[in-house]
Amino acid sequence: MRILHIVGSINPAAGGPTEAIRMIIHYRPPGYEAEVATLDSPDAPFLKELPFTVHALGTQSSAWYSPKLIPWLKANRDRFDGVIVHGLWEFTGMAALIAFGGKKPYLVFTHGMLDPYFKRRYPLKHAKKWVYWLLMQYWVLSYANRVMFTTELERNLAQKSFWLWKWNPAVVSYGADPQLPDIEALKPAFYQRCPSLPQCGVQPILFMARIDPKKGCDLLLKAFASVAFAHPDLHLVMAGPDPTNLRRELQTIIDNAGLSDRVHWPGMLRGDAKWGAFAACDAFILPSHQENFGIAVAEALACGRPVLISDQVNIASEIAADGCGLVEPDTVAGTTRLLERWLALSPGQREAMRDQAHQTFASRYDMRRNSAAILLLFDTFKAKVAAVAPEVY
Repeated sequence: MRILHIVGSINPAAGGPTEAIRMIIHYRPPGYEAEVATLDSPDAPFLKELPFTVHALGTQSSAWYSPKLIPWLKANRDRFDGVIVHGLWEFTGMAALIAFGGKKPYLVFTHGMLDPYFKRRYPLKHAKKWVYWLLMQYWVLSYANRVMFTTELERNLAQKSFWLWKWNPAVVSYGADPQLPDIEALKPAFYQRCPSLPQCGVQPILFMARIDPKKGCDLLLKAFASVAFAHPDLHLVMAGPDPTNLRRELQTIIDNAGLSDRVHWPGMLRGDAKWGAFAACDAFILPSHQENFGIAVAEALACGRPVLISDQVNIASEIAADGCGLVEPDTVAGTTRLLERWLALSPGQREAMRDQAHQTFASRYDMRRNSAAILLLFDTFKAKVAAVAPEVY
């Protein structure tokens, strides 16, 4: 069975959807093949690094639209048994509906883009989205064979973004790559990217996500400033891309607190440096205002690192129930309690939480199992077609 993944960009810096595609393809069951169609420019340098076939049909002049996409999809439609559209609010969904609707099964993976947080946070932008919703996005979702959500909570929240909605939902388990390198051996790669962090006697708290208001970066820095002087060996690593140059504003919080030498900004970490950061840290923290899943949370658990997260991360209830992390509200007070509760734990309690982190990852977020479950949805559609097809003699 050959599956086509359609996404606006496969750039690793784009975050969640790119990582989802990589893992679904890498851990596909026997008998499944995959290709990717994107609106990236064919000369994008990151395309050379990808271990699967990518059809880059975009141009340097537009990141949203390409006149090549629909003709290419129609010309290649018969080569594929099904399609997964990753993300919303892009030309890719419209193209999939036009080229595949009613002809081949297609799924839409929302990747958290129907969370009502965006409706509350950006009301004017949401009003503009209503226009696109009525003209196209509603139809893309209503004609999809399945609309995929990673948790029951995400599925339920999605119904609150637009009063007019219709789709066939499927809750699919998600997670991270279980095949880890020897992360302890990769600490030097991290320290090379973060030379200001002492290598002896310090296990920092690690934040690894976009430097973005949605991620609660300001909450974290204010909380760190309130507890740091009581814990002179405590350091914080703020790792991640900064597409809007938010660090300049955030830096003032730390500078005013006199803690510039204890907050470190290594930028986006990939490969060895990323895994080395997980190995070097004491715990992972993500005080997001909205997070439909949080791949970095699952990656931290895979590395045996407890996670300190806000209650707006959609897997927060699972984390709290398993005891592999701590959960508090997405406020300065809540983020401060996350740090205080972690720092108050005994060495034995922290070690027990690390052990549970491994167990939670294995039972809930191992993508070897979860990728197969996503793709096996296509077998369900194939079986239904076979059941209603007339017998051939």
